[in-house]
Amino acid sequence: MTTIALVREWMTTPAITIPPATSIHAARTLMNERRIRRLPVMQDDRLVGIVTLGDLRSAEPPDGSPLSKEQIASLLDKLPVSEVMSRAVFIVSPGTPIREAAGMMLVHRVSGLPVVHDGAVIGMITESDIFRMLVRTLEPTLPN
Repeated sequence: MTTIALVREWMTTPAITIPPATSIHAARTLMNERRIRRLPVMQDDRLVGIVTLGDLRSAEPPDGSPLSKEQIASLLDKLPVSEVMSRAVFIVSPGTPIREAAGMMLVHRVSGLPVVHDGAVIGMITESDIFRMLVRTLEPTLPN
């Protein structure tokens, strides 16, 4: 008998979220500290967007910019993530089959989905989580 793998079994918890007024600099610092690449954006306990490391990088001036590092840091400290976040967010529930979550990621070309239960973001399911599931399924003796 084959069991269906569910998002709740492989998602990363707890969810690390930020408000829309968070600066790009602060969001990038948090991502670096937590070693993550995306943050759900919450306002009044409601999911209003998602910001990725790529979104933050795209807000930075290109290499060779005439601005100094200090000027760039100052700008990124004033610019909120609401200016660069994606407002269209695809979500899954903890009971969603992994196969369905992976299919959503492929179709919508996203690398992670917030996991929502009773309106609250409780975790994230990412490509890395699904890859970890695949490896563990094929080779159960490997560490998490």
